[in-house]
Amino acid sequence: MKKILGYLIFIIIISASFVQSQNKEFGLGIIVGEPTGVSFKYWTGGNTAFDGAVAWSFIDGGALHIHADYILHSFNLIPVASGSLPFYYGIGVRIKFLDDAGIGVRVPVGLAYLFDDTPIDIFLEVVPILDLAPKTDFKINAAIGGRYFFN
Repeated sequence: MKKILGYLIFIIIISASFVQSQNKEFGLGIIVGEPTGVSFKYWTGGNTAFDGAVAWSFIDGGALHIHADYILHSFNLIPVASGSLPFYYGIGVRIKFLDDAGIGVRVPVGLAYLFDDTPIDIFLEVVPILDLAPKTDFKINAAIGGRYFFN
C-alpha cells in the first residue's frame, strides 16, 4: 500500500507542475466509474489530444490504475446548437498495480461536450481493454467525467 501511495503522490506532483506550464490546452478533472480518480487531457491539435488518468480500479479487489491514450475527435458527426459534441476514439495503454503490475492496450470510444464560453468539458466513454501481462484477458471499462482547462 505504501508503494502505491508513493506512485500516486509522484504522479500528482508531476501533473501539478505540468498544469502550470500549459496554456488552455491542458485540462484536469475527475473520472467516475471504472476507474475513478483524477483525469487529464492535453490538446495537441484541432482534433487530436492525449488523455489519461491516475485512478482507482474497483475490479479484482481494487488497484491503482494509470492510463494514457492518444485520441482523435470527429466534430461533425453530432451537430449541437451551442458548444460542440465530438465523438472520439483512440488507442492507449493501461498499467494496473495489483500484486504484480499488469499492462494492457486500451481502445477508448466516447463523446465529449465542449462548452463555448467556459473552459470545461464533460465526457462519457466506453473502453475495451486487452490485458497483455501478467496474463491475457479482455475487459471493458466505462466512465463519465469532467475537466477544467487552465488559462
